[in-house]
Order: sequence, then structure tokens, then C-alpha cells
Amino acid sequence: MKKIILPLLVLFFLSGHAQQYQSNWASLNQRKIPGWFHQDKFGIFIHWGLYAVPSYAPVIPNSGYSYAEWYGYRLPEKKEEFISFHNKNYGSNFAYQQFEPMFKAEMFDPAQWADVFKRSGAKYIVLTSKHHEGYCLWNSAEADRDWGRPWNAVTGTPQRDLLGDLTNAVRADGLKMGYYYSLYEWFNPLWKSNKADYVNKHMIPQFKDLVTKYKPSIIFSDGEWELPDTAWHSQELLAWLFNESPVKDNVVINDRWGNNSRGANTGCTYATSEYGSGMDPNVIWEESQGIGHSYGYNRNEQLDDYKSSHDLILMLCDIVARGGNLLLDIGPTADGRIPVIMQQRLIDIGDWLKVNGDAIYGTEAYKQSYQWSIGVKPGKSDKSFMAAYSAAQLVVAKKDTAHIECFFTMKGKDLYCIFPSYSPQVVLKDIKLPSAAKATVMGNGAKCSWKQVGANVKLDLSALRPGDISGTNIFVVKLEGALQ
Repeated sequence: MKKIILPLLVLFFLSGHAQQYQSNWASLNQRKIPGWFHQDKFGIFIHWGLYAVPSYAPVIPNSGYSYAEWYGYRLPEKKEEFISFHNKNYGSNFAYQQFEPMFKAEMFDPAQWADVFKRSGAKYIVLTSKHHEGYCLWNSAEADRDWGRPWNAVTGTPQRDLLGDLTNAVRADGLKMGYYYSLYEWFNPLWKSNKADYVNKHMIPQFKDLVTKYKPSIIFSDGEWELPDTAWHSQELLAWLFNESPVKDNVVINDRWGNNSRGANTGCTYATSEYGSGMDPNVIWEESQGIGHSYGYNRNEQLDDYKSSHDLILMLCDIVARGGNLLLDIGPTADGRIPVIMQQRLIDIGDWLKVNGDAIYGTEAYKQSYQWSIGVKPGKSDKSFMAAYSAAQLVVAKKDTAHIECFFTMKGKDLYCIFPSYSPQVVLKDIKLPSAAKATVMGNGAKCSWKQVGANVKLDLSALRPGDISGTNIFVVKLEGALQ
């Protein structure tokens, strides 16, 4: 009997019992980020809630005041543009909570959404299960109890599990599903009266309910800045997530778990940036941006406020070349539609990825993430592209004189050179290739001749024909066997 029990005990400890994580960062950081996240590279963010009804914010580039999803906070904050718009269109006595009956989602077709996401080339989706307004897209008992009214999409006006229906459709199309979750709520009565009770009686059970019912692949936490991680009981909550939850083995989490947590704990969390701040390629990180200036749908944005498909593809290439993921946001309307212009942008990205995705998915940052030239006047689209980035990401000698010539990614022994525009002759600086390396244009397999010229490589692309390059003019040359 002893001979049988001993091997069973050994097997018991080796099969996961020894991987129990304690409720402290030193232990939690031993649980590494599941590898799929860094390999997938591209996800879709969805900001959808009551703020989709007014769907308004002033258009202010690189400003939080351009975020339409903050409409409910800007009113009591008495921001002039919001107050003026609100009083004119709804009246000064119209409370934010009165938008709930107007959030009907009657045109919501989760299968159609999932199809667009699939065609975009994205590998994972992150939906706002609950933004800072507290309104939930699934049936949350805590929301209704503490707000004293129907405050979720199932008991409220939509009468539908919006989160659950989209989750099923997304997974049916082979994509991973995750959720944004705000730890705090601006005006939740319990939060305003007793923050400790809110954390223990509202936030923690609500979070566990979301995870247990819907089993997310990703959790994008937010709204953490009001309290430190100890007050949120984040370490205890994450110990539950990694030890006991149904997604303990594969879930990925970000770094927003207290006002002291962003950029820390890079063992078990990925770092987050917004609108061009960027990150270190030595850590796992993700950049989020909207197609326009807002995350939630903003009816005040015009065509020129939206990034072009060309610029969005360049943004994806730039972020991946620096070792990051792109979480590209869309804002659906209150009746449940993805604006057509956003659909078109997503499909254009997907069409490009069908041809060039091997240079994106599963790649790593190369030591030279990109090259630029000085003194080349950019075209119109290049100006738009540069406007979306901070000065730290481009070397600019003077106005309108910086131009990125090439982004680099790598996979195994292959180096991918992503060109924003065509030139018949290209010089890759400070790169030495083995004599057996082969250069081909992705998508059509056209071979390119190359030669080593000192420390540089000269590519001859003069044999390419107009149809050999996609309509975006962004193309990839794969240098097979370039890396030792």
C-alpha cells in the first residue's frame, strides 16, 4: 500500500498543487503570462454602454476630454462643452441615469459583429463588461441591488445578455474573448458612502461572478487609481483567479490593480499604454487606441478625425515592431451597430493581414525596430501617420522632414522588412546577411536580388510591377534565413 500511495502523492504535488499562488506580488509574479497573448499581437477593444446614447465629446486630440464614454462624469464635473450640449438636447434636469431606457441595442447582431472581427485579422476581443458608469452588459445582481434600479442589460431596457451573446458569437468564430472591467464606479451609492464595503460587497463578488459565468481569456482591469492594490484586495483576488477560477491556467491580465500597480508586476501582468505612449520591448505590453480620438462612439467626430486604413496598418506594424500588441478600439452605437466606417477600417486591416500576417503574428521585436531617413518630405498620409505619434517615436529634424522607411520584425531565422511605401532600390542599414539568405515579397513570392555593401544590405525591388503591391502600398519583404 505504501508503494502505491507515495507515487500518488508525488503525482498530486507535481500536477499543479505545487503551483498554488499566495496573495502577494512576489508569489503572483511567479505565474507567467500565457504565451498566446504575446503571439497574437492584434485585438479589438469595444467600448459600449449608456454613453453610446448621447455619444458626445468635444474633439480634442490626445486629450481625455475627447472620450465620449466619460460623458456621465463630465456633467457633474461641469465641463462647459458637455453641459452646453446636454442642456440643449436633453434639458438641465435630465439625469444621466435617464439614458438607460434609450439604450435599446435593438439592431445588435452578435454574429455580424463577430464576422467583422474575424475578417479584421484580430485574434482576441475585449468588451467593456462595465465601464465607470457601473452599468453592466450582463445580468449582475450587485449592480441592480446597489443602484436600486435595473442597472444591467438583462433586467434593463435591452432585456438581453449582450455580453453573453457576443461572447458566444466570438468564440464560435474561433476568436478569444476577454472583458474590460472597471474596479470602481463614479456614483455608485455604496462607493460614495463606504468604499471598503463597496470593494467587499460589490466589486469582488461581481468580478467573481463575471469570471465564473463567462470564463474570459483576458481581463482588462481599469478604474484602479482611486485606491492602492491593498484596498482593492487585488492580490487576494488574483490569487483566487490563478488558483481557483475556471480560467486559472490561460487567463491574461493587465497591470491596473491599484494606484501603485501600473508598470509594476510585469511577471504576471502585461503593461498598458494609450494613444502613443509606447513601452519597452523587454516587457509584454499592449497599446490601445480608438480609430478616432474617443473610445466610446462620438457623433461629433468627422471623417478627418478617423485614422485612415493606411495609417492604422502602419500603427499596427510600428507597435509590433517594438514588441507590443495593438488593441484597436471601436465604439458601437446605442442601437447596436458598428459604424460602417469602423467596419471598413477593420476589413482593410484584415485584407492586408491575409497577405502579410506572417510578418505580424508570432513575431518578436528586432534590435532595430525601424529605420528612418531625414530630408524626405512625407506625403499626405505620412503626415497623418506622424501626427498620431509622439516625438519620441520619430526623429524629426524640422517640420515635415521625418519619414519612416522600414519596420522590422523577426521569427525564428527570418527577418521581415515592412515598407510603408515603394522605392526601386532600398538600403537596409547595419544589417549583414548570410550568403544563403533569400529575399521575397510576401503575397506573390516575387524574388528580390540583394547584395551586401559594407555594413548595409541593398535590395533591388525594381522588378516589381504595380499589381505586386497591395492597394495600401504597404508591403513586406521576407529575408529568409537572415538571422543566425
